Amino acid sequence: MKKVRASAPWALAGLGLFLASTAGAATERTTAVLMGNVAGYQQVEYLPDGQVKVHYEFNDRGRGPSLDSTYRVNANGTLAAVETQGADYLKAQVNERYTVSGTQHSWKNSAEEEQREVPGAVFYLSLNSPPEETVLLIRAALKAPNKRIALLPTGEAQVTPVGTYTVKGKAGSKRVKLYALTGVDLTPSYTWLDEEQRFFASVSGWMKFVREGFEDVTPQLDGFQEKEERRLAEARAKEFTTKLDRPLAIINARVFDPGTLAVEEAQTVLVTKGRITAVGPSAKVAVPSGARTLDAQGKFLMPGLWDMHVHISSGAGGPLAIASGVTTVRDLANEERTLNDLISAVEAGRDIGPRVIRAGFMDGRSPYSGPTKVFVDTEEEGRKAIEHYASKGYEQIKIYSSIKPELVPALVRMAHEKGLRLSGHVPAFMTAKQFIEAGADEIQHINFLALNFLFDKVQDTRTPARFTAVGENANALDLSSPAVREFIALLKKHNVTVDPTVSIFDDMFHNHPGHWNAGASPLLGRVPPTWQRWIRAGGGGLPDVPKHPERYRDSFNRLVEFVGLLHRSGVHIVAGTDNLSGLFLARELELYVAAGIPPREVLRIATLGNAEVMKRDKEYGRVLPGYVADLILVEGDPTLLMSDLRKVRHVIRGDRMFESAALFRSMGIAP
Repeated sequence: MKKVRASAPWALAGLGLFLASTAGAATERTTAVLMGNVAGYQQVEYLPDGQVKVHYEFNDRGRGPSLDSTYRVNANGTLAAVETQGADYLKAQVNERYTVSGTQHSWKNSAEEEQREVPGAVFYLSLNSPPEETVLLIRAALKAPNKRIALLPTGEAQVTPVGTYTVKGKAGSKRVKLYALTGVDLTPSYTWLDEEQRFFASVSGWMKFVREGFEDVTPQLDGFQEKEERRLAEARAKEFTTKLDRPLAIINARVFDPGTLAVEEAQTVLVTKGRITAVGPSAKVAVPSGARTLDAQGKFLMPGLWDMHVHISSGAGGPLAIASGVTTVRDLANEERTLNDLISAVEAGRDIGPRVIRAGFMDGRSPYSGPTKVFVDTEEEGRKAIEHYASKGYEQIKIYSSIKPELVPALVRMAHEKGLRLSGHVPAFMTAKQFIEAGADEIQHINFLALNFLFDKVQDTRTPARFTAVGENANALDLSSPAVREFIALLKKHNVTVDPTVSIFDDMFHNHPGHWNAGASPLLGRVPPTWQRWIRAGGGGLPDVPKHPERYRDSFNRLVEFVGLLHRSGVHIVAGTDNLSGLFLARELELYVAAGIPPREVLRIATLGNAEVMKRDKEYGRVLPGYVADLILVEGDPTLLMSDLRKVRHVIRGDRMFESAALFRSMGIAP
């Protein structure tokens, strides 16, 4: 399930604004809304002496930050001092300080302690910050030359005014301005300010921050902001998409077909109108007159990759996936309208992204409900939700941790009656064995399989206990025990698919302040400076990892071994990340190799195997005449070295072609 990663580089959390009051203290509150449900708030107090005091918190299934920050702001908008205390998204302690004396800047947090001499205006980005800090940055940049300002410890940010609009709600009318912030994330992030340049809102498909009393105007803000996002997406698609309006001949390629696991040398593949029309030795396949030619020069050609666990969003997600060779994804929970609009834009060529298979998401009502607008506590509610998803063309139902266990058999039956698969988290107070016996087709996340053997330690898995219990105890799980063998036999008997997403535990079970997992190392030399800083900081780890690093490491290794055992035992594995496909699918597949799965079989899992689960294997996942021409050209040979999948050079997605390097560079990432 998609997570709000307050400690991750792409989650410079929400947005607010500072304006010191000369008449006295002023307090403003912002409501945090997660998928339509109020999840928390930010309260900001503007003091006469220029200090800004901020409290920020939200609850996301028992996770979520709780921060208290005090800022002193200089006349030019830069920070004179910052102090933040509290807890981050995964409840690790936060204690951060930053001060300036002349040109001497000093800061200390959980991962960094540094002093640096810096002349001129510079803005310090806290490692963990409330939403208000982002807008303090925007105000500082607006005062700087060319609306551009250097960042500490690294990077540069620029602000661009987009437009001014009037919104009308129950609290009245408000004149607001939209600003785009670049340099911190891979694509622009957006902030709404009022006429006094105070925070008004920040909106996205998943989470919205809006001034208290104006929550009802978010649809208007969505509309205005989406217009700007669509403009940028269409410009990006126009610049980086090569429309294959005539036949394409890929010559001199080494072709891998997952159906046979064979690699054929010196091949030509012809593509016409988005389909493969011929495959064979380059010496024998004639290239049609007028065809476009792509000389592979011996590079590795294979079907496009599939990521079976995403929560795709506009902005960088689609282009990142395509640049990395991911041509199909399965979205396992999203806001319906936002997802449909994105799919429509991509399919029409107005944006860049993979093909999307949709799964409808539902959860029960509880203090730990997942971010959704679809709640199911009765069979009737379940029937209505499933009928709705089926009528809209969804292919799967995903249930979540607060669903009542006694409802699962009925939900399975109703989903199957509509021709839909059913998968999900194993609901709280239920074992994976019981979930399988109730008829589930698939289980998300390898930790839920481990939890089957930890039921005596944790039953309520709606909270982060579903992570900590595994981190603390999976190291002792005997994978050769009769209990594990019986469980695997049950998976096989019921033909249950497993979506391990083992790579999400890479950060969770390894990272702690100043120490990051080895899986992130390949990203360090490629991503923008702000991302590099957060990776090195070692965020995203569970709070107790520093206390027992060996235990958590061994538990992670046991989860990896479990994946390999499942595959060797004949259980169907699908490859998914629950993350940004373009940056993390290669790591997921590397871990499958580490689990003992031969590389050629791993490539099959990530292509034809995934297509088989979704019953699309007659058109996708092979390099054969008649198949859809979703193809990637790779430098190297991932049948020998899986990390070569990070060297995708060209991507063909049916009737359009992309150069990976150009797409990566457009997002500030080195190819």
